Amino acid sequence: MGIIDALFFKYFGPVFIKEDSDAESFIEKMKSLSSRAFGKIKDKIDEQIAIAEAGLKGENQIAFELKNSGMDMLIVHDLYLEKNGLSAQIDFLVITRKHIFVIECKNLYGNIEIDEKGNFIRHRGQGKFYRKEGFTSPVSQNERHLNILKEIRREYKNNFVTQGLFDKLFPQTYRSIVVLANPKTILNDSKAPENIRKVVIRLDQLVAYIKKIEDEDDSLKSSEKDMHELLDSFIKCSKPIKSDYAKKYEDMLTELIASKAEPQCEKYFEKPREKAVLKDEKTIEKICPKCGQPLVLRTAKKGENAGNQFWGCSGFPKCWYRE
Repeated sequence: MGIIDALFFKYFGPVFIKEDSDAESFIEKMKSLSSRAFGKIKDKIDEQIAIAEAGLKGENQIAFELKNSGMDMLIVHDLYLEKNGLSAQIDFLVITRKHIFVIECKNLYGNIEIDEKGNFIRHRGQGKFYRKEGFTSPVSQNERHLNILKEIRREYKNNFVTQGLFDKLFPQTYRSIVVLANPKTILNDSKAPENIRKVVIRLDQLVAYIKKIEDEDDSLKSSEKDMHELLDSFIKCSKPIKSDYAKKYEDMLTELIASKAEPQCEKYFEKPREKAVLKDEKTIEKICPKCGQPLVLRTAKKGENAGNQFWGCSGFPKCWYRE
């Protein structure tokens, strides 16, 4: 078969059709907001940045593994699909000579347990700081992604392939993989159902796992042309990400900066101190109503108010309050 493969299937290696991610623009927007935010809203923004950066780091590690797989494959990173009212945001769609892999990346902190019912449980910390928490099954999440791919491919199936045969062959051809990208994570799946245990793997197992599935399947190989045509059918159903996840934080920050009303401020901060505090008989210290830090007298250097003095928060640029 090696000689036949060399004659009929020219090696082209791993090819990224789309390598960038919407997470990159999200992180950039959030960092811009963080530079102007303060108090509790800044903490929330910074928390979202940390989560997004951890996820992107895991996805970049997967991309590195795929790039160095040495296999013929077409790869799309961060693909958003819509079909028949369903939607899916797929971390990686990988098309090989025999299979289509849907890869879900999880860069999780703590140790992961999968119980006999298929529930995912995270264990973090130790002693009095120990926490045990459940989270949404990434396997179930990936199954929903596969269902959308099935809906898309129904329109493209060959006339000689009946609906029943298509449905029967689908699980063999379309494969789900959940990759735990954090190398420090310990996976305990000894009690997990087999159908879940076999699709949840560690990052360093990814390429070997794909090669094993390819080698064990004696199906006919697809040509490079067929692989591109298959990918095109999915790309046609791809859409830009509709939700701007950074916008809600931008709206919150805009409201805070624009408003000086104490009731609105209290939504995100502790109650501010009084606006003026008597230091001695001659001096009154002015206090920022937004963050509680002292106000300082400044002189505008630019614009139509150049040369005029104003009171500004000493916490600038974290706090932009002025009067």
